[in-house]
Amino acid sequence: MHPVNEFASARSAWESFYVIVGSSGGALIGLQFVVMTLIADKRHRTTADTLSAFGTPTVVHLAGALLVSAIMSAPWPSLFPASVALGMCGLGGLAYGTVGIRRARRQTTYTPVWQDWVWYALLPCSVYAALALSAAFLRTNTQSGLFVIAAAALGLLLIGIHNAWDTVTHIVVSNSLGDQTRTD
Repeated sequence: MHPVNEFASARSAWESFYVIVGSSGGALIGLQFVVMTLIADKRHRTTADTLSAFGTPTVVHLAGALLVSAIMSAPWPSLFPASVALGMCGLGGLAYGTVGIRRARRQTTYTPVWQDWVWYALLPCSVYAALALSAAFLRTNTQSGLFVIAAAALGLLLIGIHNAWDTVTHIVVSNSLGDQTRTD
């Protein structure tokens, strides 16, 4: 089968998967905004540096899952533009990952533990690298590439879910501990 026909045929088989992942990513982005708005009035303030180091990357990874889903759902005329778009998404994610690492190291409100480095640096950068590499080899190994791209989209969604939960629980626990030690 010709690579373009194989791609179109295989991509249509993934249609429901990308609808689920993409819509989940979009819905969770909206929910993240709602949660941040609700916790904005808490006594324990989060600094802009901490938010840009831990909150913003969560939205970026969820948007990455949405973007990959949109790219894979678009009616591309051939593999080439899809590969370029996915490659740019992967390389852009890697670049943003380095920015996130620098922000996490620079902020002073919270000291990241090893689990934070895994979930906020190692895993996202690995997923974006896999996405960029799979995009580069999509034409020569379409079937495997489609599975790696799907895993990347799902990985970004799951990283976003984990990190959103981690951020919210940290803020809630910090506020609860702060309320217990107050004497006013």
